[in-house]
Amino acid sequence: MSDKIRLLPDTVASQIAAGEVVNRPASVVKEMMENSVDAGARTVTVSYRNGGKEFIKVIDDGEGMSPVDARMAFDKHATSKITRIEDVYTLHTFGFRGEALASIAAIAHVELTTRRSEDELGTRLVIEGSRFQGQDTVVAPLGSQFAVKNLFFNVPARRRALEKSTTEPRHIAEEFRRVAMCHPEMSFALYGDDAPIYNLQSSNLKQRIVGLMGKSMASNLLEVHTETSLIKVTGFVGKPTSSKQTNREQYFYVNGRFFKSPYFHKAVMQAYEKLIPSGTQPSYFMFFEVEPDRIDVNIHPQKIEVRFEDGPAIWQIINASVRETLAKTGAVSFMDFDEKGHIEIPVRNDESVDRIPPVAVNPSYNPFCSRRSSACMSDFVKPYETLGSADRDEALARFDKATIDYIEDGEEQQEICGEGFTASASFVGMLSLTGGYVASSCGGELVVVDLCRAKEVILYERYMMMLGNETSLTQRLMFPEVLAFSTDDVALLRERYDDFITLGFEYSVRDNNSIEVTGIPADFNVDEIHDLLYDMIDAVCDETQYVEDRRERLAGVLSRSGARRTPESYSEGEIAAIMETIASGGRYEYTSDGRPVFLRLGAAELKRLFKR
Repeated sequence: MSDKIRLLPDTVASQIAAGEVVNRPASVVKEMMENSVDAGARTVTVSYRNGGKEFIKVIDDGEGMSPVDARMAFDKHATSKITRIEDVYTLHTFGFRGEALASIAAIAHVELTTRRSEDELGTRLVIEGSRFQGQDTVVAPLGSQFAVKNLFFNVPARRRALEKSTTEPRHIAEEFRRVAMCHPEMSFALYGDDAPIYNLQSSNLKQRIVGLMGKSMASNLLEVHTETSLIKVTGFVGKPTSSKQTNREQYFYVNGRFFKSPYFHKAVMQAYEKLIPSGTQPSYFMFFEVEPDRIDVNIHPQKIEVRFEDGPAIWQIINASVRETLAKTGAVSFMDFDEKGHIEIPVRNDESVDRIPPVAVNPSYNPFCSRRSSACMSDFVKPYETLGSADRDEALARFDKATIDYIEDGEEQQEICGEGFTASASFVGMLSLTGGYVASSCGGELVVVDLCRAKEVILYERYMMMLGNETSLTQRLMFPEVLAFSTDDVALLRERYDDFITLGFEYSVRDNNSIEVTGIPADFNVDEIHDLLYDMIDAVCDETQYVEDRRERLAGVLSRSGARRTPESYSEGEIAAIMETIASGGRYEYTSDGRPVFLRLGAAELKRLFKR
């Protein structure tokens, strides 16, 4: 029986290995931009056509390469960054494995033109699918020009998958931002299909963040700066008021290298605990400086994961740094251990006797008064804090007995189902409470409804119906509103136009950074639209979402925004309509993100609560 194991040809092995380093056009942009930074470039220009599938070009003014180095750069594991394994742990550059150029050349047609400052002429070489086609001397500017054509031309399955994708420009823009973000001292430009997307001049970090993320970011940034023996933390975090549902404005860097870390993300999130609404996330742009030998960057093919030797300690430093920054804004109070001016808190004396509350009798109680009468019920809803001690006890006793009787009188009413109310259920009497709650009797139980949440679930059902039936109510604007967004956001607004217009929006794309809005959903004011669109963009930015999931998230954002009103703004007629809808049956018991809309208390539960 003959032997079965064979060595793969170099070209086949290179194509297989290329899949780890280059999985889409954005990977080419990332690798080449990082090479430009490592080459000491001051200016980097990136351009692409057809989402990078047809053509990608990266031009820099770095140190360039000699003819021999240019040829060797495409050999696997050829690199100028390290010479021994120990060098991996003292890195100050992006690349070090020597795989990027070889991997790109294995699956594309590649042309490199480069020249050093000491050379009068440059060199140009062409490689197609790892096969060297030729090299000659040419007139060339200082630096390197790297062109990639027909990506994955010899990997049919990957090429077909790439042809179906419509999100490649967004991925390219994200890789561009990741590199440009941490080098504000450099100039960067990005062109897509010959149209300018970014043109970033040398600046400081804050200006670079605003240039990449949009002008609205300028007023929402809070500076972070902490130095310890383990780590230096600098950068910016967003104000709590600017948090979003699915925030894409989150960047970690260590020694100039972008990385992802759910562990450190949690450190930031805990600093914002109770400062931002549940289900939302803050923006952050954080840069760490750590001794290179205390981190390991060689654990992921694309080098986006980093292992920290002092991870737990750094977690605490990050959390404390963000909390300190938020405290400066008044969002979080500092801990003050200074004893000067402190308040003395008395210690319980075990010999003291607990006060027994007196039994109160209501001499004005009228048993013939109808308990369902709103006039009688209003007697129990006096400003409790304005009463004296004896009056409070009396009012509490009256409310105790009257409420229980009020519930027990409803025993003959329709029953309440486990999921919401039956279609025949009805509320008997309504009592508006402060804070946006309404109490009423239904089916022998006291029902307390959160008006804002009730309005939210009603709106949610309406918006889901709109998305399903493609019907909407739009109010036309007398004067069109021009709104500024990032390039990615505008691309997404263009891509998801059908969903947005179904919900009542009407707009047109003016350029890569702005849209003109001519119509908005009937439930909103024009002043709310900019923030609303931001939240909706965050809700649908995940390209892996199914259509139904995307629509549910859009309906959720709109319904939450539409119900975000002060409780006092609800009229009696609107309250009655909301309560009638809730009682009519349907999926009104919980909001789309699982929060209860109403609470139900039976006689037994009320008796237990009032037990003394």
